[in-house]
Amino acid sequence: MMSGKNIALLYQALSPPMIDGLRKDGKPGGYSDGGADIAFTLKQHHRSVITPSKNPSAHVAFDWVFPDTQEGIDAALKAGATHLWLNTVLFEGHPIEKAPSTIYKIGQTTKAMQRFDDKFETNYLLSQRNLPVAQSYLVGQQVHTGILSLSELQKKIEQGQMSFPLVVKPVRGRGSQGVSVVHDFSHLKTTLEQLQQEQKFGSYFMVEELLEGKEITLTIMPPIAGSDRWEAHSDYWALRPVYRFNQKDYIAPYNGDTPVTENSAAIGLTELQSVEMQAIVQACVKAAEMVEARAPIRIDCRANKAGIFKIFDLNMKPNMTGAGRPGREKQDCLSMISIRAEGWEFIDLLDMMIASAWR
Repeated sequence: MMSGKNIALLYQALSPPMIDGLRKDGKPGGYSDGGADIAFTLKQHHRSVITPSKNPSAHVAFDWVFPDTQEGIDAALKAGATHLWLNTVLFEGHPIEKAPSTIYKIGQTTKAMQRFDDKFETNYLLSQRNLPVAQSYLVGQQVHTGILSLSELQKKIEQGQMSFPLVVKPVRGRGSQGVSVVHDFSHLKTTLEQLQQEQKFGSYFMVEELLEGKEITLTIMPPIAGSDRWEAHSDYWALRPVYRFNQKDYIAPYNGDTPVTENSAAIGLTELQSVEMQAIVQACVKAAEMVEARAPIRIDCRANKAGIFKIFDLNMKPNMTGAGRPGREKQDCLSMISIRAEGWEFIDLLDMMIASAWR
């Protein structure tokens, strides 16, 4: 038992607000599945877990997690929580900001998550630091500074500044939701019109170069004190990259439909030592430093035709599901696939995250 650490898991019950005309569509269940996986595994390993139900059922996710509302946070604190695990999407003005300063948090700051959930701004900032990033433009119906009209984008394509196929995606997206590859201008136009009609993600979108090589995902961990199970890291550090395969038209299927364990595997140690792989690992470590991550982040990268990897998606809130609960045998997230390649278990990743708690 971890003395004095009483951990409560929060899930996303609050809808994220519109930010600059954009919204991040909520995940069905609000990450309650991953929150329950975390809480269940902690309890199995005799860590002190606070749950809303006195006798939580392994089969009922909401028995293990508190809503991230003011009422939910208050209930967790009243039940004795000393650590709040922020397994939710944060934004400035989120009720977690009112939690007492004595309470530890496991997760990101509201300010960092709101800022760096904007994929376009994040990629722009990374490119300003000379990190390798996929080229992209913002495109929308209402044109203002930094946002192109379709005809302006068409000109850039005609001038050879971008070429098909291209990727269209939400600026504040989640996973592969709303992401598609377009092969010509009419396809681009109908895709953008359809996304705008749905009004799910906001009024403008990213159009990004398609990188046609290998796709990998890196989990970057925050600095952490050492223990008998892992060594200390005084700076950000990378878990082993995970290779993504069996994609449909360059897009990974949504993990709610196809578990990532079926289309992902940790890369081998020989490949890890390659010049290209070491370069992207170092770039991703620098990216985590730039966004001041307080907890693990996930960075998706792809190689271009020359085999050079570029960052295309930095996720401040990676999925953190893990096998353990009955019926969840295939639910390891990408970070877990990487952790298992090093001989660690789900509890090791969770204990590392607890060790990086802040207040």
